[in-house]
Amino acid sequence: MKRLRVGLIFGGRSVEHDVSLVSARAVLDHLDRSRYDVVPIGVTKEGRWLTSGDAKALLETGLSRTAGTRAALTGDPSIGGLVPFENGGSPVKLDLVFPLVHGTGGEDGALQGLLELAGLPYVGSGVLGSSLGMDKGAMKTIFRAAGLPCAEWILVSRRQIQRDAAGIAGEVSRKLGYPCFAKPANGGSSVGVVKVKGPEALASALAEAAAYDRRVIVEQAVEGQEVECAVLGNDDPQASVVGEIVPCNEFYDYSAKYLDDRSELIIPARIAPEQTEQVRSLALAAFRALDCAGMARVDFFVRRSDGAVLINEANTIPGFTPISMYPRLWAASGMGFAALVDRLIELGLERHREKLASVKEYAPGEKAPGVA
Repeated sequence: MKRLRVGLIFGGRSVEHDVSLVSARAVLDHLDRSRYDVVPIGVTKEGRWLTSGDAKALLETGLSRTAGTRAALTGDPSIGGLVPFENGGSPVKLDLVFPLVHGTGGEDGALQGLLELAGLPYVGSGVLGSSLGMDKGAMKTIFRAAGLPCAEWILVSRRQIQRDAAGIAGEVSRKLGYPCFAKPANGGSSVGVVKVKGPEALASALAEAAAYDRRVIVEQAVEGQEVECAVLGNDDPQASVVGEIVPCNEFYDYSAKYLDDRSELIIPARIAPEQTEQVRSLALAAFRALDCAGMARVDFFVRRSDGAVLINEANTIPGFTPISMYPRLWAASGMGFAALVDRLIELGLERHREKLASVKEYAPGEKAPGVA
């Protein structure tokens, strides 16, 4: 059987660069070399694209400027792969790309748009699903339109924060109350997220969130359990068992996720059976509402006061580190890490074949192929 040549893209220019490297190491360790030839593609913090014949060596350098060979993907589908810049190298053909660039520039549709132009199959959501899954304001607008339950929220811009801080403070008091959270609309790993306990802390929290994105979402705090569900599939997605997060800090911030090992991941979540089924059903509904594909992890709150299940957000390139919830939830559902990676690659190829089935030309007066 011919081995698939898989381009594994990691790193990137976002604040989640280092997390991406950890995810890439884990996926690399579980790619079956009898089935796949791996072409590592590292994106430095400055935006340089590097490749190497030794994926582990490239990762171990931390993507320093001198590591690997500079290369790039172009939007020309006739090339079908990676173009080296040095030593007169010929293009490296790719059968599929596995993006593991977390955050802006990798998870927000930008990278997916390049892959679409290049005509390359890839793992995960397309441009629309990625964009909606990255921007919390757009995501929650879609959830609201689809009738999916979320905590109350407002969306403000950096310019509004600079010009009308008093007006925003009044709106927060009227619509949300305290405590609440200020978050960059486009961001991940809880970077720039601040819990605001009272009006005196709002201005500094908005400034912190706005440092990372031009749009900021301010959201009601929900007292209760944090639970997560992994979704896998394309048009017929499946939901995993439900897991619970018990953060070691006041909320599940960057430190609690990656730096402090005292946070607990409990599988299955300690919620009632009917709540578990509601979480799984809502995870699938959120996946479909955003037009996700391949994978997503959907995060929820189960409110302590009344047991209501509320969607927090969806993540279209969830963490794949050894301690990340997405692979752990599928392991608890009966699918190990290596099998999960295989399935994601199959889904990426399936999605690409589906796109190729669409008609690309139009002749007025003629019916499209396959139309009776």
